[in-house]
Amino acid sequence: MKIFKSVLVLSVLLTMLVACGDDSSSSVSPEPRQCEEQSDDCDDVSSSSEKISKNSSSSQKNSNKEKSSSSVEKSKSSSSSKKDENSSSSEEKAKESSSSVKPSSSDAKSSSSEEVKQSSSSVVMSSSSVVEESSSSRNWQPFNLANYGDKYEEFTDDRNGRTYKYLKFEGKDTSGKAATIHAMVENLNVGDFVWGHKDQKDDSKIERYCYDDDTLNCHYYGGLYQWAEMMQLPNECNTKSCADLIKPNHQGICPSGWRLLTYNDYYIVVNSNGNKDGVEGTRSTFGFGGSNDTGFSLVGSGYNWNYSFKRLNEVAFWHYPQEGTLGVETSFVGLQGTSSTTIGVQSTLKTHGFSVRCVMVE
Repeated sequence: MKIFKSVLVLSVLLTMLVACGDDSSSSVSPEPRQCEEQSDDCDDVSSSSEKISKNSSSSQKNSNKEKSSSSVEKSKSSSSSKKDENSSSSEEKAKESSSSVKPSSSDAKSSSSEEVKQSSSSVVMSSSSVVEESSSSRNWQPFNLANYGDKYEEFTDDRNGRTYKYLKFEGKDTSGKAATIHAMVENLNVGDFVWGHKDQKDDSKIERYCYDDDTLNCHYYGGLYQWAEMMQLPNECNTKSCADLIKPNHQGICPSGWRLLTYNDYYIVVNSNGNKDGVEGTRSTFGFGGSNDTGFSLVGSGYNWNYSFKRLNEVAFWHYPQEGTLGVETSFVGLQGTSSTTIGVQSTLKTHGFSVRCVMVE
């Protein structure tokens, strides 16, 4: 009985020893250090239905490390690139913002304003040159083509190559005698651009204003000129009497073979070509409230009054080649508005900028 008990005890002990040996030979789990470095790997191994050998696990981890490292590097590189771009963009914006800050002193402001105007001028002048090469760029028809389409004649100003229309006017002058003239039916457009807040004082060349400082307006409405400039007399004649320099058939800035329009010339136009509408018959039907029975085609070119542009499409003013009665600094002026019914004339400052019409010398 004692022997049986001993054998039974030994059998139990041997069975327990065999069971312990099987547990010790089970697959190896990831090392603690590996789990600390790659916690995802630990999760993957613990949830996987397959047992992964140590070498396979190590190889996979190295591969994952390389991928992870590569992704991190790419992310860093991308982030760095974006930061550089953002930084560069921010610096450029800061520079632009800084450069757009206006100077605080009045002198600096004046200088800045002049620079902006000069820059604007170059763009506007460039735009104008393109337009003047192609006068058909807009539907600009101030002429009475219905009555005079086949009667208008043309000539080219050799100074700038611009072509003008002109027409024959048969009527009566201020003395009641029959008279005939050939006059331009467009405003003169010649000379170098000058800002409207300045005088036309360079006596070495012809200068012009363009309404609103836009040369496109010169193309359609003609230039605006101070009296001395129109007369081609020294600039000082705007502020003193130069009556002794006024000539018969005064050419002024008109092309060769042409002269400046006089009061008598305009009177002939108003009383010409069977006109029954008085001064209304001299105004264009193209936005200027006229019937244009004469074909003279006046347009509302406005003016530069005290260095400020006003009343485009509302009035047409022009200097006559004679001085006014209010002082040495004045001239006689012809004027027309959309509601004018008589031949208007007044004495006003020579420094105002008005339109110019020319008449053929015959």
